[in-house]
Amino acid sequence: MSAPSARSRVLATRPPELVVYDEPGPCPYLPDETARLPLRLPLRPLRPAELDVRLERGDRRQGLLLYRTACPACDACEPIRIDVHRMRWSKTHRRVFRRGEAAFRVEFGPLETTPEKVALYNRHKHGRGLTAGEPDLDADGYRPFLGESCCDSFEIRYFHQDRLAAVAIVDRGARSLSAVYCYFDPALSHLSPGTYSILKQIDLCRRWGLSYLYLGLYIAPCATMAYKARFLPHERYLGGRWVEITEPPEPPQGGDRGPGSPENRP
Repeated sequence: MSAPSARSRVLATRPPELVVYDEPGPCPYLPDETARLPLRLPLRPLRPAELDVRLERGDRRQGLLLYRTACPACDACEPIRIDVHRMRWSKTHRRVFRRGEAAFRVEFGPLETTPEKVALYNRHKHGRGLTAGEPDLDADGYRPFLGESCCDSFEIRYFHQDRLAAVAIVDRGARSLSAVYCYFDPALSHLSPGTYSILKQIDLCRRWGLSYLYLGLYIAPCATMAYKARFLPHERYLGGRWVEITEPPEPPQGGDRGPGSPENRP
């Protein structure tokens, strides 16, 4: 967990939250921009409805901490969610989902840190060019990132030919799921495991009577986030309200995020 800064303070939320870090720094997504991502620690685990409130105002989770962009001069980061009952499944979506259902065996379980998962996570980072020269994570680095939570969280584990092939970290609210992170064996990219995992979570929302799947942040200039906008219609949090988007965006023109960005928190 990040060490408390000089700006540490307690917010009068329900439950109260301790701001443990709030300093500006270089933007991990867009060059030449300054980012501010205050990190907040809930003082007790969030109940499902309390998680929904935070997701609805654009919060994301990393480990035990919550964050929301508060950048001084940029609003390119747009929280994005899917209304699972309105989303239109394209032919490609249906094909990827059918192929994934045939190729993967799915298990659900609590957040766990194991050598197998840590190795798969590092293989994913290397295979996707996301290391930025950083050393591989060990169990002590993985656990506070993906193995701990401040809310009701679970793993979806995907097995291909009886080997762990992908892991999705998911939070559950009273009305929603939040796709926190997904990593997979890059050798299986031809099966589109990342897209399949999102479709699986959309399917779970519908089966469980939930309304929304939150996908984190969408940044139009970042090519690696373009996949999020392909689920239509979707909603983005713009100007303090959720706005339905029905048309695909223009292809991004450069400005891709750096490989060490906190979207690798996803």
